[in-house]
Amino acid sequence: MSTLSDLLAEHTDLPGDAVDHLQRVVGEWQLLADLSFADLLLWVGTGNAADRPDAEVLCVAQCRPTTASTAFTEDMVGSIVSESQHPTVIDSLITRDIVRGSASGTESVPVRCGDHVIAVLTRDINPAQQRPPSALESAYRECADDLCRMISEGTFPTPAERTDVNSSPRAGDGFIRLDTDGRVVYASPNALSAYHRMGLATELSGRDLASVTRSLITDPFDSQEVADHIAASTSGDAGHRMEVDARGATVLIRTLPLRPRGEFVGAIVLVRDVTEVKRRDRALLSKDATIREIHHRVKNNLQTVAALLRLQSRRLENEEARTALSESVRRVTSIALVHEMLSMSVDEEVDLDEIVDRLIPIMLDIATVNPRVRVVREGALGVFSAERATPLVMVLAELVQNAMEHGFVASTDGVVRITADRSARWLDVVVHDDGPGLPPGFSLEKSEGLGLQIVRTLVSAELGGSLELHRAAGGGTDASLRVPLGRRGPRI
Repeated sequence: MSTLSDLLAEHTDLPGDAVDHLQRVVGEWQLLADLSFADLLLWVGTGNAADRPDAEVLCVAQCRPTTASTAFTEDMVGSIVSESQHPTVIDSLITRDIVRGSASGTESVPVRCGDHVIAVLTRDINPAQQRPPSALESAYRECADDLCRMISEGTFPTPAERTDVNSSPRAGDGFIRLDTDGRVVYASPNALSAYHRMGLATELSGRDLASVTRSLITDPFDSQEVADHIAASTSGDAGHRMEVDARGATVLIRTLPLRPRGEFVGAIVLVRDVTEVKRRDRALLSKDATIREIHHRVKNNLQTVAALLRLQSRRLENEEARTALSESVRRVTSIALVHEMLSMSVDEEVDLDEIVDRLIPIMLDIATVNPRVRVVREGALGVFSAERATPLVMVLAELVQNAMEHGFVASTDGVVRITADRSARWLDVVVHDDGPGLPPGFSLEKSEGLGLQIVRTLVSAELGGSLELHRAAGGGTDASLRVPLGRRGPRI
């Protein structure tokens, strides 16, 4: 089954920030589907959909509500439809606004990222479920309309409001709507039950939720912090996710400010009683701590090996042997940095930008070449899984080291520039030096240098990418690395 990343990589050329925004939308949209009592489909154009009369759009993600029956029994992901089959999607792309279909219960919402509409989100309600709404349904749908308006304006979701979709409260766990003064307009029965579990003996309706919550939380410092976050959610601050303990109960609270058309109209507060879940999580946390401890010990052992190699190199008089040991120190240090990041990560993913920024000073410190060379980084490499981060860090380190060693004449100033460009489909990295350029007749495939041999092996076998070394247009040398990010396949 193709994932969102796979489909975006195969069918679009969206930039990295647009892909990240769509991932955030999908990370939040179970809440929107539940509040809307509707199926959500995410559509992208297969070409310049806004300018073509025969435009087609592709469904790249689907979400069904847990609060109502689905409108689509079949899986729509991967489906391509024309304008005649789904005209509101194309209309929404062209008008850049919310378009309601002629059929009751159908709506298309443009997904805006910055100044561009990058996709369309449709809401489809099962016709069999349409009936006079209850008080709960009215409260849900009013908030859903506000969130859709914010999506069309590009103000939701934001990176600051990103949350863990596996543990974040859902609408069905407990839903509270606040007005602009922070008072409860509506509280669902499950939300009221969660507050009763925390020790509340009265109703919530009409009361100041921040004050009520403060009085229930056991720890005085936590109580004030949670109350401040709830109060701030109605005045424009970003949403927060909090875990609180109150009289033996553990409750997750998430605030989500509502600001359609730039006007603050209140907030959503989601509540989930996780008292029993927390007891089971303690065993999983213990296992997670063990895995991170293993990464920590591997990092320590690798650093010990690097220190021993560095000590040995200082005792050698043979310059070639000292250089070889220094290169080994750098390679071992690169792997150790990855394990250090994994020892602090909870999801086996690492931020490559942070690793490269920490590795560059180490490379300059142990370099045996011209100390007047500077190394700078431009653009974001992004986050990678552990299995891909290690070979990618080693490749970048080797390319930078190769540029420092062979790209400049001795005792001259120079700059090695790492430029990264990440899209839905590729990570493109260019390591450029402003030296005299490659020697005549140079061939990457015939190079016998150990560093380039390591790079060729890692790029082809571990990363499935490509590498080219060539003279730069403005002088110097470019090492161009291209790594695929999504699974590629034939278009259907």
